[in-house]
Amino acid sequence: MLASWFNHVRRRWRGYLTLCATLLLVLFPVLPSNEPGPHLQDVMQRDFISVHTRNTPTTYYEGRQGPTGFEYELMRRFADHLGVSLALNDDHNTTDVLGAVRQQGDMGAAALPLDPGREGVIFSRPIMPLQPLLVYRRGLPPPSSIEDLQGLEIGTLGGTGTDTVMRELQAEHPKLSWKESRDMEVASLLSQVASGDLDAAVVFEHQFRLNRLFFPEVEDGFRLGKPLSLAWAFPAGQGLGLVREANRFLADMQDNGLLQRLETRYFGRDNYLEYVGARTFISHAQKRLPDYAPLFRQSARDTGFDWKLLAAVGYQESHWNPEATSPTGVRGLMMLTRPTASDLGIEDRLDPAQSIEGGARYLRSLEQRLPESITGDDRLYMALAAYNVGLGHLYDARDITRQRGGDPDAWEDVRRSLPLLQESGWYEKTRHGYARGGEPVIYVRNIRRYHEILAYVDRSQEQFHPLNARLPEEASRETFDVIPPST
Repeated sequence: MLASWFNHVRRRWRGYLTLCATLLLVLFPVLPSNEPGPHLQDVMQRDFISVHTRNTPTTYYEGRQGPTGFEYELMRRFADHLGVSLALNDDHNTTDVLGAVRQQGDMGAAALPLDPGREGVIFSRPIMPLQPLLVYRRGLPPPSSIEDLQGLEIGTLGGTGTDTVMRELQAEHPKLSWKESRDMEVASLLSQVASGDLDAAVVFEHQFRLNRLFFPEVEDGFRLGKPLSLAWAFPAGQGLGLVREANRFLADMQDNGLLQRLETRYFGRDNYLEYVGARTFISHAQKRLPDYAPLFRQSARDTGFDWKLLAAVGYQESHWNPEATSPTGVRGLMMLTRPTASDLGIEDRLDPAQSIEGGARYLRSLEQRLPESITGDDRLYMALAAYNVGLGHLYDARDITRQRGGDPDAWEDVRRSLPLLQESGWYEKTRHGYARGGEPVIYVRNIRRYHEILAYVDRSQEQFHPLNARLPEEASRETFDVIPPST
Protein backbone atom coordinates (compact mmCIF):
# COMPACT_ATOMS: atom_id res chain seq x y z
CA MET A 1 0.00 0.00 0.00
CA LEU A 2 2.82 2.39 0.91
CA ALA A 3 4.57 1.75 -2.43
CA SER A 4 1.35 2.31 -4.32
CA TRP A 5 0.72 5.58 -2.44
CA PHE A 6 4.29 6.73 -3.14
CA ASN A 7 3.98 5.99 -6.86
CA HIS A 8 0.68 7.85 -6.95
CA VAL A 9 2.18 10.93 -5.28
CA ARG A 10 5.29 10.78 -7.48
CA ARG A 11 3.14 10.56 -10.61
CA ARG A 12 0.99 13.52 -9.55
CA TRP A 13 4.09 15.57 -8.62
CA ARG A 14 5.80 14.74 -11.88
CA GLY A 15 2.68 15.74 -13.80
CA TYR A 16 2.55 19.00 -11.84
CA LEU A 17 6.19 19.80 -12.65
CA THR A 18 5.65 19.00 -16.34
CA LEU A 19 2.56 21.20 -16.44
CA CYS A 20 4.38 24.09 -14.76
CA ALA A 21 7.37 23.78 -17.09
CA THR A 22 5.12 23.63 -20.13
CA LEU A 23 3.15 26.68 -19.01
CA LEU A 24 6.33 28.65 -18.39
CA LEU A 25 7.70 27.75 -21.82
CA VAL A 26 4.42 28.65 -23.52
CA LEU A 27 3.85 31.88 -21.61
CA PHE A 28 7.51 32.95 -21.66
CA PRO A 29 9.06 31.29 -24.72
CA VAL A 30 11.79 33.91 -24.88
CA LEU A 31 13.14 35.09 -21.54
CA PRO A 32 14.13 38.77 -21.60
CA SER A 33 17.88 39.10 -21.80
CA ASN A 34 20.41 40.77 -24.03
CA GLU A 35 23.16 38.37 -23.00
CA PRO A 36 23.59 35.57 -25.57
CA GLY A 37 25.44 33.37 -23.06
CA PRO A 38 28.66 31.41 -23.65
CA HIS A 39 26.96 28.49 -25.42
CA LEU A 40 25.26 30.59 -28.09
CA GLN A 41 28.41 32.70 -28.55
CA ASP A 42 30.47 29.55 -29.08
CA VAL A 43 28.05 28.25 -31.73
CA MET A 44 28.08 31.55 -33.59
CA GLN A 45 31.89 31.84 -33.48
CA ARG A 46 32.58 28.34 -34.81
CA ASP A 47 29.82 28.76 -37.43
CA PHE A 48 28.06 25.40 -36.94
CA ILE A 49 25.70 23.74 -34.47
CA SER A 50 26.29 20.13 -33.45
CA VAL A 51 23.12 18.07 -32.94
CA HIS A 52 22.76 14.58 -31.49
CA THR A 53 19.93 12.75 -33.24
CA ARG A 54 18.74 9.33 -34.40
CA ASN A 55 18.39 7.72 -37.82
CA THR A 56 14.64 7.02 -37.67
CA PRO A 57 11.57 7.80 -39.81
CA THR A 58 10.16 10.28 -37.30
CA THR A 59 13.43 12.14 -36.83
CA TYR A 60 16.04 12.00 -39.60
CA TYR A 61 16.78 9.69 -42.51
CA GLU A 62 18.01 9.70 -46.10
CA GLY A 63 15.11 10.01 -48.52
CA ARG A 64 14.77 10.17 -52.30
CA GLN A 65 15.90 13.79 -52.35
CA GLY A 66 18.50 13.59 -49.59
CA PRO A 67 18.22 14.09 -45.82
CA THR A 68 14.67 14.43 -44.54
CA GLY A 69 12.46 13.80 -41.51
CA PHE A 70 10.29 15.93 -39.23
CA GLU A 71 12.98 16.94 -36.76
CA TYR A 72 15.60 17.21 -39.48
CA GLU A 73 13.44 19.84 -41.15
CA LEU A 74 13.26 21.75 -37.87
CA MET A 75 16.99 21.36 -37.16
CA ARG A 76 17.93 22.60 -40.62
CA ARG A 77 15.61 25.58 -40.32
CA PHE A 78 16.97 26.37 -36.84
CA ALA A 79 20.54 26.31 -38.16
CA ASP A 80 19.46 28.66 -40.96
CA HIS A 81 17.79 30.86 -38.34
CA LEU A 82 21.11 31.10 -36.50
CA GLY A 83 23.03 31.59 -39.75
CA VAL A 84 25.28 28.57 -39.13
CA SER A 85 25.72 25.16 -40.73
CA LEU A 86 24.27 21.93 -39.32
CA ALA A 87 26.46 19.05 -38.08
CA LEU A 88 24.59 15.84 -37.21
CA ASN A 89 25.65 12.88 -35.11
CA ASP A 90 23.03 10.16 -35.64
CA ASP A 91 24.97 7.26 -34.12
CA HIS A 92 22.64 6.98 -31.13
CA ASN A 93 19.73 5.07 -29.72
CA THR A 94 17.11 6.83 -27.63
CA THR A 95 18.85 6.53 -24.28
CA ASP A 96 22.25 7.60 -25.65
CA VAL A 97 21.11 11.02 -26.80
CA LEU A 98 20.67 12.70 -23.41
CA GLY A 99 23.99 11.35 -22.17
CA ALA A 100 25.70 12.66 -25.30
CA VAL A 101 24.06 16.07 -24.83
CA ARG A 102 25.38 16.26 -21.28
CA GLN A 103 28.93 15.45 -22.38
CA GLN A 104 29.39 17.17 -25.73
CA GLY A 105 27.50 18.74 -28.60
CA ASP A 106 25.05 21.60 -28.59
CA MET A 107 21.62 19.95 -28.46
CA GLY A 108 19.64 16.74 -28.82
CA ALA A 109 16.74 16.29 -31.26
CA ALA A 110 15.60 12.67 -31.30
CA ALA A 111 11.89 12.38 -30.47
CA LEU A 112 12.74 13.21 -26.85
CA PRO A 113 9.86 13.52 -24.36
CA LEU A 114 9.93 16.71 -22.29
CA ASP A 115 10.96 15.70 -18.75
CA PRO A 116 11.86 18.59 -16.43
CA GLY A 117 13.15 16.11 -13.86
CA ARG A 118 16.09 15.04 -16.02
CA GLU A 119 19.41 16.14 -14.53
CA GLY A 120 22.09 17.83 -16.59
CA VAL A 121 19.82 18.97 -19.45
CA ILE A 122 17.42 21.81 -20.18
CA PHE A 123 14.46 21.25 -22.47
CA SER A 124 13.00 23.61 -25.03
CA ARG A 125 9.35 24.58 -25.18
CA PRO A 126 7.02 21.77 -26.39
CA ILE A 127 7.17 21.09 -30.12
CA MET A 128 4.31 18.61 -30.61
CA PRO A 129 2.24 16.22 -28.49
CA LEU A 130 3.21 12.58 -28.09
CA GLN A 131 0.13 10.44 -27.49
CA PRO A 132 0.82 6.86 -26.26
CA LEU A 133 -1.24 4.27 -28.12
CA LEU A 134 -1.89 0.58 -27.47
CA VAL A 135 -1.77 -1.48 -30.69
CA TYR A 136 -2.44 -5.21 -30.94
CA ARG A 137 -2.25 -8.15 -33.33
CA ARG A 138 -5.25 -8.65 -35.57
CA GLY A 139 -7.23 -11.72 -34.57
CA LEU A 140 -7.01 -11.12 -30.82
CA PRO A 141 -10.08 -9.89 -28.92
CA PRO A 142 -9.89 -6.09 -29.30
CA PRO A 143 -8.67 -4.60 -26.00
CA SER A 144 -10.45 -1.47 -24.85
CA SER A 145 -9.22 -0.97 -21.28
CA ILE A 146 -6.20 -1.61 -19.06
CA GLU A 147 -7.94 -4.63 -17.56
CA ASP A 148 -8.02 -6.24 -21.03
CA LEU A 149 -4.21 -6.19 -21.15
CA GLN A 150 -3.71 -8.69 -18.34
CA GLY A 151 -2.20 -11.87 -19.69
CA LEU A 152 -1.01 -10.28 -22.96
CA GLU A 153 2.61 -10.11 -24.06
CA ILE A 154 3.11 -6.34 -24.38
CA GLY A 155 6.25 -4.57 -25.56
CA THR A 156 7.42 -0.98 -25.57
CA LEU A 157 10.62 1.03 -26.06
CA GLY A 158 12.61 2.08 -23.02
CA GLY A 159 13.67 5.67 -22.60
CA THR A 160 11.12 7.06 -25.06
CA GLY A 161 8.42 8.10 -22.62
CA THR A 162 6.02 5.23 -23.32
CA ASP A 163 7.83 3.19 -20.66
CA THR A 164 7.20 5.97 -18.12
CA VAL A 165 3.52 5.96 -18.97
CA MET A 166 3.39 2.20 -18.42
CA ARG A 167 4.98 2.57 -14.99
CA GLU A 168 2.48 5.25 -14.04
CA LEU A 169 -0.38 3.00 -15.14
CA GLN A 170 1.07 0.11 -13.16
CA ALA A 171 0.74 2.17 -9.98
CA GLU A 172 -3.04 2.01 -10.40
CA HIS A 173 -3.09 -1.44 -12.02
CA PRO A 174 -0.49 -3.50 -10.11
CA LYS A 175 -1.06 -6.63 -12.22
CA LEU A 176 0.08 -4.85 -15.39
CA SER A 177 3.26 -6.34 -16.85
CA TRP A 178 5.23 -5.71 -20.04
CA LYS A 179 8.57 -5.99 -21.81
CA GLU A 180 10.77 -3.10 -22.90
CA SER A 181 13.86 -2.71 -25.05
CA ARG A 182 16.30 0.19 -25.24
CA ASP A 183 17.88 -0.95 -28.50
CA MET A 184 14.89 -1.46 -30.81
CA GLU A 185 13.00 0.98 -33.00
CA VAL A 186 9.26 1.17 -33.64
CA ALA A 187 9.36 -0.87 -36.86
CA SER A 188 11.05 -3.77 -35.05
CA LEU A 189 8.50 -3.61 -32.25
CA LEU A 190 5.54 -3.66 -34.65
CA SER A 191 7.19 -6.50 -36.56
CA GLN A 192 7.16 -8.58 -33.37
CA VAL A 193 3.47 -7.87 -32.88
CA ALA A 194 2.74 -8.81 -36.49
CA SER A 195 4.73 -12.05 -36.25
CA GLY A 196 3.14 -13.17 -32.98
CA ASP A 197 6.18 -12.73 -30.74
CA LEU A 198 4.19 -10.03 -28.96
CA ASP A 199 0.45 -9.65 -28.56
CA ALA A 200 0.52 -5.87 -28.29
CA ALA A 201 2.79 -2.85 -28.07
CA VAL A 202 2.71 0.70 -26.76
CA VAL A 203 4.00 3.30 -29.22
CA PHE A 204 3.20 6.91 -29.96
CA GLU A 205 0.23 7.55 -32.21
CA HIS A 206 2.19 9.41 -34.89
CA GLN A 207 4.72 6.57 -35.04
CA PHE A 208 1.96 4.07 -35.73
CA ARG A 209 0.49 6.25 -38.48
CA LEU A 210 3.87 6.28 -40.18
CA ASN A 211 4.34 2.50 -39.98
CA ARG A 212 0.89 0.93 -40.05
CA LEU A 213 0.82 0.47 -43.81
CA PHE A 214 3.75 -1.93 -43.57
CA PHE A 215 2.08 -3.94 -40.79
CA PRO A 216 -1.52 -4.67 -41.81
CA GLU A 217 -1.66 -7.39 -39.13
CA VAL A 218 -1.43 -4.71 -36.41
CA GLU A 219 -4.53 -2.81 -35.29
CA ASP A 220 -4.81 0.34 -33.21
CA GLY A 221 -6.47 -0.25 -29.87
CA PHE A 222 -6.87 2.70 -27.51
CA ARG A 223 -4.94 5.66 -26.17
CA LEU A 224 -3.05 5.29 -22.90
CA GLY A 225 -2.77 8.18 -20.48
CA LYS A 226 -2.32 11.84 -21.33
CA PRO A 227 -0.07 13.10 -24.13
CA LEU A 228 3.58 13.86 -23.45
CA SER A 229 5.46 16.60 -25.30
CA LEU A 230 8.28 16.32 -27.82
CA ALA A 231 11.10 18.78 -27.08
CA TRP A 232 14.77 19.48 -27.75
CA ALA A 233 17.42 19.02 -25.06
CA PHE A 234 20.38 21.28 -24.29
CA PRO A 235 23.28 20.84 -21.85
CA ALA A 236 22.80 22.56 -18.49
CA GLY A 237 25.40 24.90 -17.08
CA GLN A 238 26.32 26.62 -20.35
CA GLY A 239 23.97 29.57 -20.22
CA LEU A 240 20.46 29.91 -21.56
CA GLY A 241 21.22 31.83 -24.74
CA LEU A 242 20.89 28.88 -27.13
CA VAL A 243 17.76 27.57 -25.38
CA ARG A 244 16.15 31.01 -25.60
CA GLU A 245 17.00 31.27 -29.28
CA ALA A 246 15.51 27.81 -29.90
CA ASN A 247 12.33 28.81 -28.05
CA ARG A 248 12.13 32.02 -30.09
CA PHE A 249 12.53 30.01 -33.30
CA LEU A 250 9.92 27.40 -32.29
CA ALA A 251 7.48 30.12 -31.23
CA ASP A 252 7.85 31.78 -34.63
CA MET A 253 7.35 28.42 -36.38
CA GLN A 254 4.16 27.89 -34.43
CA ASP A 255 2.86 31.43 -34.98
CA ASN A 256 3.38 31.41 -38.75
CA GLY A 257 1.85 27.95 -39.18
CA LEU A 258 4.99 26.23 -40.51
CA LEU A 259 5.19 23.87 -37.54
CA GLN A 260 1.64 22.66 -38.10
CA ARG A 261 2.30 22.17 -41.80
CA LEU A 262 5.38 20.06 -41.06
CA GLU A 263 3.38 17.94 -38.61
CA THR A 264 0.69 17.40 -41.24
CA ARG A 265 3.24 16.58 -43.94
CA TYR A 266 5.01 13.91 -41.89
CA PHE A 267 2.36 12.63 -39.48
CA GLY A 268 -1.01 13.93 -40.61
CA ARG A 269 -2.21 10.85 -42.44
CA ASP A 270 -1.19 7.48 -43.86
CA ASN A 271 0.12 8.88 -47.13
CA TYR A 272 2.51 6.20 -48.35
CA LEU A 273 1.64 3.62 -50.96
CA GLU A 274 -2.13 3.82 -50.92
CA TYR A 275 -3.58 0.44 -51.87
CA VAL A 276 -6.24 0.55 -54.52
CA GLY A 277 -8.83 -2.14 -55.20
CA ALA A 278 -8.84 -3.70 -58.60
CA ARG A 279 -12.21 -2.19 -59.50
CA THR A 280 -10.94 1.33 -58.82
CA PHE A 281 -7.81 0.63 -60.81
CA ILE A 282 -9.79 -0.67 -63.78
CA SER A 283 -12.08 2.37 -63.63
CA HIS A 284 -9.02 4.62 -63.82
CA ALA A 285 -7.61 2.51 -66.63
CA GLN A 286 -10.81 3.06 -68.59
CA LYS A 287 -11.18 6.79 -67.90
CA ARG A 288 -7.63 8.16 -67.51
CA LEU A 289 -5.21 5.83 -69.22
CA PRO A 290 -6.47 6.36 -72.82
CA ASP A 291 -5.20 9.95 -72.67
CA TYR A 292 -1.65 8.79 -71.92
CA ALA A 293 -1.43 5.31 -73.46
CA PRO A 294 0.10 6.65 -76.74
CA LEU A 295 2.82 8.39 -74.71
CA PHE A 296 3.57 5.21 -72.75
CA ARG A 297 3.73 3.24 -76.01
CA GLN A 298 6.14 5.74 -77.58
CA SER A 299 8.44 5.71 -74.54
CA ALA A 300 8.26 1.91 -74.49
CA ARG A 301 9.43 1.80 -78.11
CA ASP A 302 12.28 4.20 -77.28
CA THR A 303 13.47 2.34 -74.16
CA GLY A 304 12.52 -1.27 -74.83
CA PHE A 305 10.10 -1.65 -71.91
CA ASP A 306 6.58 -3.06 -72.08
CA TRP A 307 4.30 -0.04 -72.30
CA LYS A 308 1.96 -1.59 -69.75
CA LEU A 309 4.84 -1.79 -67.25
CA LEU A 310 5.57 1.93 -67.71
CA ALA A 311 1.86 2.64 -67.29
CA ALA A 312 1.86 0.61 -64.07
CA VAL A 313 4.79 2.67 -62.76
CA GLY A 314 2.93 5.86 -63.67
CA TYR A 315 -0.17 4.72 -61.83
CA GLN A 316 1.79 3.74 -58.74
CA GLU A 317 3.55 7.10 -58.74
CA SER A 318 0.66 9.48 -59.45
CA HIS A 319 -2.54 7.59 -60.35
CA TRP A 320 -1.93 9.00 -63.85
CA ASN A 321 -2.24 12.56 -62.62
CA PRO A 322 0.13 14.76 -64.65
CA GLU A 323 -0.05 17.57 -62.06
CA ALA A 324 0.68 15.41 -59.01
CA THR A 325 3.03 17.05 -56.50
CA SER A 326 4.33 15.51 -53.29
CA PRO A 327 5.03 17.57 -50.13
CA THR A 328 8.75 17.11 -50.80
CA GLY A 329 8.56 18.58 -54.31
CA VAL A 330 8.53 15.41 -56.44
CA ARG A 331 6.24 16.24 -59.37
CA GLY A 332 4.51 15.00 -62.46
CA LEU A 333 2.92 11.84 -63.77
CA MET A 334 6.12 9.84 -63.16
CA MET A 335 6.97 11.87 -60.02
CA LEU A 336 10.48 12.95 -60.96
CA THR A 337 12.67 14.83 -58.53
CA ARG A 338 14.07 18.15 -59.68
CA PRO A 339 17.71 16.87 -59.82
CA THR A 340 16.65 13.77 -61.79
CA ALA A 341 14.64 15.84 -64.26
CA SER A 342 17.59 18.20 -64.70
CA ASP A 343 19.98 15.30 -65.37
CA LEU A 344 17.55 13.92 -67.96
CA GLY A 345 17.08 17.27 -69.66
CA ILE A 346 13.39 17.47 -68.70
CA GLU A 347 12.33 21.11 -68.65
CA ASP A 348 8.69 20.73 -67.52
CA ARG A 349 7.95 17.90 -65.12
CA LEU A 350 4.21 18.64 -65.33
CA ASP A 351 4.12 17.99 -69.07
CA PRO A 352 2.87 14.37 -69.42
CA ALA A 353 4.98 13.61 -72.51
CA GLN A 354 8.19 14.88 -70.91
CA SER A 355 7.43 13.19 -67.58
CA ILE A 356 6.69 9.79 -69.13
CA GLU A 357 9.73 10.02 -71.39
CA GLY A 358 11.93 11.04 -68.45
CA GLY A 359 10.57 8.34 -66.15
CA ALA A 360 11.13 5.64 -68.76
CA ARG A 361 14.69 6.79 -69.46
CA TYR A 362 15.43 7.06 -65.73
CA LEU A 363 14.18 3.52 -65.10
CA ARG A 364 16.32 2.24 -67.96
CA SER A 365 19.37 4.09 -66.62
CA LEU A 366 18.89 2.46 -63.21
CA GLU A 367 18.54 -0.94 -64.83
CA GLN A 368 21.74 -0.39 -66.82
CA ARG A 369 23.70 0.61 -63.70
CA LEU A 370 22.92 -2.65 -61.90
CA PRO A 371 25.62 -5.36 -61.80
CA GLU A 372 25.61 -7.67 -64.81
CA SER A 373 25.17 -10.64 -62.48
CA ILE A 374 21.51 -9.62 -61.95
CA THR A 375 19.45 -10.99 -64.83
CA GLY A 376 15.89 -11.49 -66.03
CA ASP A 377 12.95 -10.36 -63.95
CA ASP A 378 15.24 -9.95 -60.93
CA ARG A 379 16.97 -7.13 -62.78
CA LEU A 380 13.68 -5.41 -63.59
CA TYR A 381 12.32 -5.68 -60.05
CA MET A 382 15.51 -4.30 -58.54
CA ALA A 383 15.49 -1.39 -60.99
CA LEU A 384 11.90 -0.64 -59.91
CA ALA A 385 12.94 -0.79 -56.25
CA ALA A 386 15.79 1.62 -56.98
CA TYR A 387 13.32 3.99 -58.71
CA ASN A 388 11.51 4.15 -55.38
CA VAL A 389 14.23 4.00 -52.71
CA GLY A 390 17.44 4.83 -54.60
CA LEU A 391 20.35 2.71 -55.77
CA GLY A 392 22.33 3.30 -52.60
CA HIS A 393 19.71 1.75 -50.33
CA LEU A 394 19.19 -1.10 -52.82
CA TYR A 395 22.92 -1.87 -52.68
CA ASP A 396 22.72 -1.79 -48.86
CA ALA A 397 19.90 -4.36 -49.01
CA ARG A 398 22.00 -6.55 -51.32
CA ASP A 399 24.87 -6.37 -48.79
CA ILE A 400 22.50 -7.40 -45.99
CA THR A 401 21.23 -10.25 -48.17
CA ARG A 402 24.80 -11.45 -48.63
CA GLN A 403 25.44 -11.27 -44.86
CA ARG A 404 22.32 -13.34 -44.22
CA GLY A 405 23.45 -16.03 -46.61
CA GLY A 406 21.04 -15.13 -49.38
CA ASP A 407 21.59 -14.42 -53.06
CA PRO A 408 22.08 -10.64 -53.60
CA ASP A 409 21.17 -11.12 -57.28
CA ALA A 410 17.77 -12.67 -56.51
CA TRP A 411 14.86 -10.31 -55.93
CA GLU A 412 13.07 -12.78 -53.67
CA ASP A 413 16.06 -12.70 -51.28
CA VAL A 414 16.67 -8.95 -51.54
CA ARG A 415 13.03 -8.08 -50.91
CA ARG A 416 13.26 -9.96 -47.60
CA SER A 417 16.27 -7.84 -46.65
CA LEU A 418 14.88 -4.43 -47.65
CA PRO A 419 12.56 -4.11 -44.60
CA LEU A 420 15.62 -4.62 -42.37
CA LEU A 421 16.76 -1.13 -43.42
CA GLN A 422 14.08 0.04 -40.95
CA GLU A 423 15.75 -1.82 -38.06
CA SER A 424 18.63 -0.17 -36.23
CA GLY A 425 20.53 -3.43 -35.80
CA TRP A 426 20.94 -3.57 -39.58
CA TYR A 427 20.85 -0.07 -41.00
CA GLU A 428 23.53 1.15 -38.60
CA LYS A 429 25.96 -1.15 -40.43
CA THR A 430 25.09 0.12 -43.90
CA ARG A 431 26.61 2.91 -45.95
CA HIS A 432 23.42 4.88 -46.53
CA GLY A 433 21.67 4.32 -43.20
CA TYR A 434 17.95 4.20 -42.50
CA ALA A 435 15.42 3.76 -45.28
CA ARG A 436 11.74 2.89 -45.44
CA GLY A 437 12.73 -0.54 -46.60
CA GLY A 438 9.20 -1.89 -46.57
CA GLU A 439 8.13 0.73 -49.07
CA PRO A 440 10.03 -0.53 -52.18
CA VAL A 441 8.84 -4.08 -51.42
CA ILE A 442 5.22 -2.93 -51.56
CA TYR A 443 6.03 -0.58 -54.46
CA VAL A 444 7.36 -3.39 -56.67
CA ARG A 445 4.54 -5.73 -55.71
CA ASN A 446 1.94 -3.08 -56.54
CA ILE A 447 3.49 -2.39 -59.93
CA ARG A 448 3.61 -6.09 -60.73
CA ARG A 449 -0.07 -6.42 -59.84
CA TYR A 450 -1.02 -3.33 -61.86
CA HIS A 451 0.98 -4.69 -64.79
CA GLU A 452 -0.82 -8.01 -64.54
CA ILE A 453 -4.21 -6.30 -64.40
CA LEU A 454 -3.41 -4.18 -67.44
CA ALA A 455 -2.38 -7.32 -69.28
CA TYR A 456 -5.66 -8.96 -68.31
CA VAL A 457 -7.64 -5.90 -69.36
CA ASP A 458 -5.75 -5.86 -72.64
CA ARG A 459 -6.81 -9.44 -73.32
CA SER A 460 -10.30 -9.05 -71.78
CA GLN A 461 -10.10 -12.53 -70.31
CA GLU A 462 -9.93 -12.42 -66.50
CA GLN A 463 -11.81 -11.35 -63.43
CA PHE A 464 -9.71 -9.16 -61.16
CA HIS A 465 -9.06 -9.64 -57.49
CA PRO A 466 -8.30 -6.91 -54.94
CA LEU A 467 -4.66 -6.16 -54.46
CA ASN A 468 -3.24 -7.56 -51.27
CA ALA A 469 0.34 -6.66 -50.43
CA ARG A 470 2.00 -7.67 -47.18
CA LEU A 471 5.36 -6.92 -45.69
CA PRO A 472 7.51 -10.06 -45.57
CA GLU A 473 7.54 -11.48 -42.10
CA GLU A 474 10.92 -10.67 -40.62
CA ALA A 475 10.33 -10.93 -36.89
CA SER A 476 13.19 -9.60 -34.80
CA ARG A 477 14.53 -11.57 -31.89
CA GLU A 478 15.92 -8.69 -29.89
CA THR A 479 16.29 -8.73 -26.13
CA PHE A 480 13.66 -7.32 -23.80
CA ASP A 481 13.74 -6.48 -20.12
CA VAL A 482 10.66 -7.92 -18.40
CA ILE A 483 8.81 -5.56 -16.09
CA PRO A 484 6.84 -7.81 -13.73
CA PRO A 485 3.59 -6.93 -11.93
CA SER A 486 4.21 -4.59 -9.00
CA THR A 487 2.48 -7.05 -6.64
